[in-house]
Amino acid sequence: MPPLRRILLASVLLLVLSITVTYYIFEISRIVQLNGAIERQEAVLRERRENVRNYQDQVAFYKTREGIEHLAREQYNLVLPGERMILLRSPDAAPGASR
Repeated sequence: MPPLRRILLASVLLLVLSITVTYYIFEISRIVQLNGAIERQEAVLRERRENVRNYQDQVAFYKTREGIEHLAREQYNLVLPGERMILLRSPDAAPGASR
């Protein structure tokens, strides 16, 4: 082969090799980015599943008698017959503010 053909063949092979390697590196970096995105989304999914479990536990609790009593005491300040409610005043409260 004449030297010019060898140089041309080597140049073409080098060009094809550099294009292939560049494409391979680009795809590897894209795979790494996608794996990171998948891990982040899986973490969000785990957190949301945990929230759903917590909400299901709360719903199950508030369906029971104890849960209903707890809700009535906490949100509506209700007491059972025979119980006493004790009101505490803050020393910073203005007189007559709780009336």
